[in-house]
Amino acid sequence: MTAPLVLQGRRALVTGASRNLGAAVARALAAEGARVALNFRQSASEAHEVLDSLTGSGHLLVAGDVGTVLGADAVVAEVERSAGLVDVLVNNAGPFSMTPYLQLDPEEFDAIWKANLRSVYLVTRRVAPGMLAAGWGRIINISAGSAFVRNHSVYSLAKEAVITLTEQLALELGPAVTVNCVAPGQIAESAEEMSRIDPDFVNTVMSRTPAGRLVTRAEVAGIVVALCSTTFDMVTGVTIAVDGGGHLPVA
Repeated sequence: MTAPLVLQGRRALVTGASRNLGAAVARALAAEGARVALNFRQSASEAHEVLDSLTGSGHLLVAGDVGTVLGADAVVAEVERSAGLVDVLVNNAGPFSMTPYLQLDPEEFDAIWKANLRSVYLVTRRVAPGMLAAGWGRIINISAGSAFVRNHSVYSLAKEAVITLTEQLALELGPAVTVNCVAPGQIAESAEEMSRIDPDFVNTVMSRTPAGRLVTRAEVAGIVVALCSTTFDMVTGVTIAVDGGGHLPVA
């Protein structure tokens, strides 16, 4: 006999799902039976490719900027209209920046903060009432290893704030809804892209990682799915660093 699917019959919304980690999370949720709504802001063609790759049926694409009130409300409203109330929310949207603060344009600060942190608040604010009414919900916020360092500018600031917001939401939304956070370290598939920004970064991370390698997108997505399972019913307000121990302080 095959094991029952973890998310059979559940409806999931993944923000920033047109590529990279968001796409991997969407595939993992669909593989466990969820009907997945893929949110994207600009990358329509990439989002369609992800949609076509999902296991199962009934998945949908929802365009919109979830960092704005109107955008977040419109995205959730479309999901509810097309699929029903959201059971699982993965707040994954969020571009990267490591521009030093004294060189950082205020508009870039606002854009990074809005996409990485404000979107978590706005989308959660919109879906949480339905989860509470249903008596069940799972919210997983994607932070980053950058939350544990101090040289990634406003991105570090926003990703650390996501951890604090996760803890606060866990207190507000329990017991029906669990709210957890996943903080991936440098992801293997994105190492080349990161090296173009900082040529020394990947080697530095590898030298400080007890596991001796970088984490993969599939491994991070697996943690997201696990947090939706009954095994993790008593886990809320927690941040899981998925980085092979790379965040540990080195003397």
